[in-house]
Amino acid sequence: MDKKLLAKALLRFFSGLILLAALLFLAAGSFGYWQAWLLLALLFVPMFAAGLIMLKRSPELLRKRLNLDEREAEQKTVLRLSALMFLLGFILAGLGYRFGWSLLPDWLVFAAAGLFLLAYVFYAEVLRENAYLSRTVEVQENQQVIDSGLYGIVRHPMYSATLLLFLCMPLILGSLPSFLVFCAYPFIIAKRIANEEKVLEEGLEGYGEYKTRVKYRLIPFVW
Repeated sequence: MDKKLLAKALLRFFSGLILLAALLFLAAGSFGYWQAWLLLALLFVPMFAAGLIMLKRSPELLRKRLNLDEREAEQKTVLRLSALMFLLGFILAGLGYRFGWSLLPDWLVFAAAGLFLLAYVFYAEVLRENAYLSRTVEVQENQQVIDSGLYGIVRHPMYSATLLLFLCMPLILGSLPSFLVFCAYPFIIAKRIANEEKVLEEGLEGYGEYKTRVKYRLIPFVW
């Protein structure tokens, strides 16, 4: 086992857990925010399990997923916009619990939790299908175009999964204002995809032809 990789993964995992918990509970002013506990469990328990599986079966993929060093200037802008969206959205959710702003009904919270888990399964399948799935936009050595499975339906199934995951988060938190903030994500991810496809078409052999065969980026028959 790569102990250095394990230490890096654990550091990233617990720092993310602590940061998100701090944002939610400090803004809420209470540990009684049960929707926040639900989101933390739904988000981090599967993440921990997936990390252990990748560490054992595909450490190189885990290493790629931990790399946040974007080289493209366009992608750095996308990261900043995403961070702002998360920060504002989670703080609004916590404040909404504290002050009772537009709290969503419990049935919608649990329905969103079910969709969130479904999206996680979707995300895991994408990881299984594509060993080149770096977190940064780049063309890797010996990379090939993946066009089977979910990649035969849409060109960016990972972003399709994250779209569903992220739009479910504010609903799980029971916050309508937070959901409105997270509605910025489709526009942010569209900006990322535009730059990513330009990089792939210029550097990955066969990607241009793949684009002509698989016409939709995120959602079949929509876009």
